[in-house]
Amino acid sequence: MNSPLLQLFIRWVVLAVGVTLATKLIPGIQCTDGLTLFVVVLLLSFLNVILKPLLVLFTLPFILMTMGLGIVVINALLFLLVGKLVEGFHVASFWSALGGALMVSVTNFVFTRLLSPTPAGRLPARKKPDDAIDI
Repeated sequence: MNSPLLQLFIRWVVLAVGVTLATKLIPGIQCTDGLTLFVVVLLLSFLNVILKPLLVLFTLPFILMTMGLGIVVINALLFLLVGKLVEGFHVASFWSALGGALMVSVTNFVFTRLLSPTPAGRLPARKKPDDAIDI
């Protein structure tokens, strides 16, 4: 799984699974069809790449004061923004967006652990150096 295009596709699929689970399990989040889901996934990916780093930079003191919970608020705000921008994707309130963002985060965490080439929490084994000197 070294291909960057394949990795991007897998990330989109995992994000689509997370958004789909959020629409099924979180009250107040609705998605009308598959095309809308595709647009939501593309827009969330774009916002996570472009807008999220800027928001994290500007809110860094808040994030540090809340011991990282500010990141969850930023994710919820981005989820809410996508709900406002995409026709057919409805997010009722900030609390629904917070639940949806948490659902997407948990889904991403689980799939990352399942698809990771190394066991969770362990670094890959390092090669032992040879005793012989190569010339």
